[in-house]
Amino acid sequence: MKLLSVLVLVALPLYCFAGSGCLLLEQVVSKTIDPQVSISECQNFLEDFAQTPEKQQALADLKQRFLNQSDETLKIFGDMMQIMYSSKYCAAY
Repeated sequence: MKLLSVLVLVALPLYCFAGSGCLLLEQVVSKTIDPQVSISECQNFLEDFAQTPEKQQALADLKQRFLNQSDETLKIFGDMMQIMYSSKYCAAY
């Protein structure tokens, strides 16, 4: 039992640091798939990266495509991103 407790305590920090390695990427994905975040909020969050009207429109189109999806589809997409973040290919980052 003590060994199990030690293993859980050792694994906990590794679990807490799991992710893409890029907080900005995780925030962008999170805001994009969150149906509570409006198109304008998403555009404001990414205004440093989309400064032209064409890029702003592309962001609006992308966000609208996610808004058109069901909650189940958005949840599955979020789960898929977490699986990708924790894959062996992202482990180096």
